[in-house]
Amino acid sequence: VKFLPALQAVGYGTVPPQHADASAHKCPGLPHAPGECDLSSMTLETPPSDANVPTRTGYVTLLGRPNAGKSTLMNRLIGQKLSIVTAKAQTTWQRITGIHTKGHIQAIFLDTPGLLLAKDLFQHSMLEEALDAVREGDVIVLLVDATDPLHESEKKAIVEALSLSTAHLLVVINKIDEAEPDEIARISGWASSELHCEARGISALHGPGVAALWSEITEALPEGPFLYPPDDIAAAPVRFFVAEFIRETVFEQFREEVPYSVFAAVDEFREDQDPVYIKANLFVERNSQKGILVGDKGAAIRELGRSSRAKIEEFIGRRVYLELRVKLRPKWRRREKDLGRFGFRVPVGKSGNDGN
Repeated sequence: VKFLPALQAVGYGTVPPQHADASAHKCPGLPHAPGECDLSSMTLETPPSDANVPTRTGYVTLLGRPNAGKSTLMNRLIGQKLSIVTAKAQTTWQRITGIHTKGHIQAIFLDTPGLLLAKDLFQHSMLEEALDAVREGDVIVLLVDATDPLHESEKKAIVEALSLSTAHLLVVINKIDEAEPDEIARISGWASSELHCEARGISALHGPGVAALWSEITEALPEGPFLYPPDDIAAAPVRFFVAEFIRETVFEQFREEVPYSVFAAVDEFREDQDPVYIKANLFVERNSQKGILVGDKGAAIRELGRSSRAKIEEFIGRRVYLELRVKLRPKWRRREKDLGRFGFRVPVGKSGNDGN
């Protein structure tokens, strides 16, 4: 396969020969199309476990604006769907921690909400989640969407965020298989001049460049003992991911502003039963949104339940009985008490109505 000079300049098409046949492998744990693959099916450039080889471990912060491909990349690196992915922007609301252990390497990935110019309490909460992850990261992977040029204000916000850390920086141009060569060259030039970092290109969705990126990440991780057992893939409890899959289905099934006003919370999770019994609440801000979620004679919420249940059953590997309830919680995104109750970070010094 021949690559345009602009693609070669950012490392696209430079996957080592041992990864060339990765597309022939099945992709366990992730939906895939022909040609897709994940790291669990590759022979990575990570030495086998050896008592004489020091272990490396650390936090890898995935940073970028909404829809840059952070969640898609983490899911591929982990080899398991942990972060929800939809066509809509800003579906990651809280930091997701995914763990990938291979040989003497343990990378703890922090998938963050997209960087944005925060305008309200909820957006400030998401921004603080992202900035905290920047401060904690041992390696920062900055993803830039090659198909959607950065505005000057966004470039400035990225530079300011990166100023919070002295961690090893990897600038990654994503969706490079869909991009115009001129735009790739512009991003690469900006990374070199403003961030003093050479960019590399990947397709997080389809796989090219990801194995080479993994190798760079492993080389940048500091030496140290593993922070999690080798078979752990996530730091959050199962019920957190159950709620996320329900919220993902809301984004897929409903349009416009409705999904951004819906928060899913698991009220009961009884895994000692067969099928597993799960009761979850969907909190909305307006009665009109409640009507949309329920639908005519309950048709919409039944479909939401069916689709969500299928995802949950695949994730936990058991049959599930899922009960969904829609509850009204006016202006929950603007109220500090509600944000705190739902597990969001409450920004200090930001305006918000802390009602009952």
